[in-house]
Amino acid sequence: MNLEELRRGETKNVEFKVELPKKAERYTKTLVAFANTQGGKLVIGVDDDTHEVVGVDADDLFEVMDSIANVVSASCEPQIIPDITLQTTEDGKTLVIVTVAPGANRPYYLKAEGRDNGTYIRVAGTTRHASPEKIRELILEGARASWDEQPCIGFEVTDNQIEALCADIQAYRKKAGLPDRAVTRTQLMNWKLLKETDGKFQASNGFVLLTSDWFQFSKTQCAVFKGERGSAFLDKRTYDGPVYRQIDEAVEFVLRNIRLRAEIVGLLRRERYELPEEAIREMITNAHCHRQWTAESCIQVAIYDDRLEVTSPGGLYNGLTYEEMIQGHSRLRNRALANVLNQMGLIESWGTGILRIRQLAREYGLPEPEFIESDNFFRVNLRRSSEIDGDMTEKKKDSSEKFGDNSEIAKNGSEIFGDNSGKITELEGKILQIIRADPTVSAKKIAEELFVTSRTVEKNISTLKTKRILTRHGTKGGYWEILEHESTTIVD
Repeated sequence: MNLEELRRGETKNVEFKVELPKKAERYTKTLVAFANTQGGKLVIGVDDDTHEVVGVDADDLFEVMDSIANVVSASCEPQIIPDITLQTTEDGKTLVIVTVAPGANRPYYLKAEGRDNGTYIRVAGTTRHASPEKIRELILEGARASWDEQPCIGFEVTDNQIEALCADIQAYRKKAGLPDRAVTRTQLMNWKLLKETDGKFQASNGFVLLTSDWFQFSKTQCAVFKGERGSAFLDKRTYDGPVYRQIDEAVEFVLRNIRLRAEIVGLLRRERYELPEEAIREMITNAHCHRQWTAESCIQVAIYDDRLEVTSPGGLYNGLTYEEMIQGHSRLRNRALANVLNQMGLIESWGTGILRIRQLAREYGLPEPEFIESDNFFRVNLRRSSEIDGDMTEKKKDSSEKFGDNSEIAKNGSEIFGDNSGKITELEGKILQIIRADPTVSAKKIAEELFVTSRTVEKNISTLKTKRILTRHGTKGGYWEILEHESTTIVD
């Protein structure tokens, strides 16, 4: 490690210990967490509070290294083989660096605590217990399996569903200019959407996502907020049903609620949205394609005065790092779904989405998109232009337009957003803003940002829970979810 890395302090991939802890679980759980996420380094000999390099006594170096190797081998399941090395700093102090690569045989856990209680992950610069949903996903990762390819127990497949899906795939291919090709039941089976047993079809989770509203959290929540803070709604819709229709409906929602510029090119009048339509579609399609379907939350598309924000449940998948992602690398969380969306022309090729969004923003003269990664969510922010040249017109569509069978859900927002008066105080609005930016944030951290006491924050959080605007998933290592109500307004 270089001096700059030491100054940055602890991160998702780096943890400091001033000395080797006497209680082995104080560092083995961190090594387990590294193996379950993106890998990382445990550095012995650096104060985790001050970042001061104190080093390890020369007489203890090899004893420390041997102890780590033996403890890790005996206490972690499946076996973790760390790379343990020495590094001498410019001032002659020696560090012990324990490097763990992202593991392939997930989930990793502490034997003494068992898989359910001893599985850890990294969130920002901390080590936390993995939630039951995360453990289930780690099990699939370890089995090299994709959730959307797993059978959906209890779902009955009908001929109408099969025929409708085949017809829609063909229609989307034609619209995208792809070669005209008949889509059959056999192809759906080859794509691992269906399995035939004793003359009956068994649906995979992917088939269900593409044909129904069976899964409670397979929804896209869209909202327009007043200002840049998101404290009051101007419009809100929730779309369910087949994933590809949700994508279309969410894109249409965004286009209805952003500005349209009129330009005169020669003798022709040309209209162009303030944001590139292709980037909007790419953001929303990627959110569905790469989301964690076992998470109990929905995809959210939010329009603020200064940005378009698309948030999907689940962080980067299977050890993919932020640096790899930003360079265009991809690891498919949902193979069956991604394949079908590719066949429909909704995604061009795997792994190009992030690069395409960045390219389109540059071509439009927009700021670089922001990519915010957490273990619980992934978010893309596309900045809106503060100044737009040319005459502005509004797209002439009824903003209350409903789409297909989803109209009842759009009218009855209480199903998802809670049934309450929707009135919040200014302080409650600020708390929600901080939580929206980081669902894993603690009450103590919120209090520090708002310059109030932790007791005040906890009291306001309790009120938000009572109003059914906020809920908590898990305790230590858990996260917040905002259940926003369509009539939420700030009161004095």
